[in-house]
Amino acid sequence: MSANEANRTRVLQLLYDVGPLSRADLAKHTGVTRTTIGSIVQPMLDSGVLVEGEPRSSGSVGGKPARPLWFSRDGQPIAAVHLMPGRVEAATVSPVGEVLATSSGTFPAGAPDGSAAVDLVVDCLRRVLPSDGRRALGVGIATGGMVDTDTGTIVEVSLAPALSGLPLAPLVSERLGLPVHIDHHPRAQALGDRWFGQARGVRSFASLYLADVLGVGLVLDGAVQRGRSGAGGEIGHSVVALDGEVCNCGRRGCWETVATGVWLRREAGRLGLPAAREMTPGRLTALAARRDPAAVELLDRYARNIAVGIVNLQHTLAPGLFLLHGDVVAGGETLRAAIERHVTGWVLPHPGGPPGIVLARDDDHATLLGAAGIVLSQSLGLVR
Repeated sequence: MSANEANRTRVLQLLYDVGPLSRADLAKHTGVTRTTIGSIVQPMLDSGVLVEGEPRSSGSVGGKPARPLWFSRDGQPIAAVHLMPGRVEAATVSPVGEVLATSSGTFPAGAPDGSAAVDLVVDCLRRVLPSDGRRALGVGIATGGMVDTDTGTIVEVSLAPALSGLPLAPLVSERLGLPVHIDHHPRAQALGDRWFGQARGVRSFASLYLADVLGVGLVLDGAVQRGRSGAGGEIGHSVVALDGEVCNCGRRGCWETVATGVWLRREAGRLGLPAAREMTPGRLTALAARRDPAAVELLDRYARNIAVGIVNLQHTLAPGLFLLHGDVVAGGETLRAAIERHVTGWVLPHPGGPPGIVLARDDDHATLLGAAGIVLSQSLGLVR
């Protein structure tokens, strides 16, 4: 990467991290001259990627009022997809992270091949792509399971075997005539948190998805950790019990076997809790609030099982902040505090302090925003 490309990347990443900044602010934060900043931003102003805001007062020092630079809401839209076993969600997203249009649909998760999923992805995208002739910047796809980001192929999805081996990105690109990029769902979620969400401007954190499956996207020193060809991030399959239950992946004792909705419903049934087959973290928390002894005990075990994986991550990589998405959010402050209590009790004391546990907001679009972020990363040369 040339010095000019490196400076351009720094400028763009700084805008996403901090927000609208003037040329003087950008020069101050990046340590490069205002002339260099001007040569970087002017082509993007001319092409409509960036726009100038209203002048800001220069204060008592006098001089020409500064005009903050920010991404254009009217710039090229980005198409985003979240592919799940049996379901597709699609959206168009503005360069500033606004969801402009959405569509969704279902397909048979047990289909003999992946053609139904491909057809639905394309159909959902066609429903949200601009009808005024504007060309989208590209398509970002976030999917569960293992992916090969180099080839755009889904390697394996245990809950939807028909998707395994599917070269989804090339197939969608061929049918829509757009560049298509694919990544693992939790990594895309982390990218959405990093650029547009609650971890904006945070250099290191972990973004967890906790529902019927478990996944983690890691951001360390500003970069989403992907591993070779996107092989990293399968933290839900880290072993926490050597003689534990058999996981969907066929191995024993994975973190997923004790910290997902599947485990929660099974344990609720074993304890005889009401509506065990429909048990969720939200319902369990409500039962515990009514002082049901079995519910109180199960809630604490569920929190502990989530905490054990967080502790392992903190001891290994120390992201410091853990942002929780998925069904766990419905457990509210009661569940969050229980998880934090177990984490704090297990993590070794350090001058850096204990890790923070934060719930995602209810209006959570982090995965779709992150899928759009994949496209921005590729097209603008930003850190992923």
